[in-house]
Amino acid sequence: MRGLIGSHDLLLVTLDTLRYDVAAELAAAGRTPRLARALPGGRWERRHSPASFTYAAHHAFFAGFLPTPTVPGRHERRYAAAFPGSETAGADTWVFDAADLPTALTGAGYHTLCLGGVGFFNRRSPLGSALPDLFAEAHWEPEFGVTSPTCLDAQLDRLGEVLTRLPAGRPLFTFLNVAALHQPNRHHLPGAEADSRATHAAALEYVDGRVDRLFRLVTGRGRPVFAIVCSDHGTAYGEDGHTGHRIGHDVVWTVPYADFVLHPGAW
Repeated sequence: MRGLIGSHDLLLVTLDTLRYDVAAELAAAGRTPRLARALPGGRWERRHSPASFTYAAHHAFFAGFLPTPTVPGRHERRYAAAFPGSETAGADTWVFDAADLPTALTGAGYHTLCLGGVGFFNRRSPLGSALPDLFAEAHWEPEFGVTSPTCLDAQLDRLGEVLTRLPAGRPLFTFLNVAALHQPNRHHLPGAEADSRATHAAALEYVDGRVDRLFRLVTGRGRPVFAIVCSDHGTAYGEDGHTGHRIGHDVVWTVPYADFVLHPGAW
């Protein structure tokens, strides 16, 4: 990633609460064809999240601690906040002298944009402001949140509006937190009365239906875009008696991850 800073726009999408097993099953079954088209080899990489809920995971992500590959070994990170003793920064790691990625990218000349989804990005409290305040520009409205059946559509409407007023020559970092997968998600499956693995899957299909529009928007500036798409944590639907997250269960810690370059005109 070090060699891409400045020449590429950057996109970080967190599909909040998406479970690895559901993501992998839908990709293999052809139920998320747009995401599969972008994924290397058409498959998600199985990784472990650094945290079990949104707030903690995103602080780690912004410091350079993205989900870690599950295979043993020392895995070079894409980017990293500099600190003494770091052992996972390598030749391709963009190491920055700041506490977080948005601040570092601002210093590198990027416009930094946050489109929040779940409550930790709603700016309705000091806690809900901590993450969006890292960005030069941040947006949240109830239509972006967990109770909206068209949350991603509303976020993309706002992204399209923002892009019309950005200088074409200035690199852009877009962070998008998608709330559709988070409970409650039963509204994504007609007739469902409770959240379940099936409604979680239906929410991912809804997101997949908007992926082409997202990629067209971010590449519409005529610049290549280095994209990272992953989940921040999973969630339980009754496994071993658990419901939800912020617990140490495998369905919470195991998440899907992918990174790739998007080229203008390809979407």
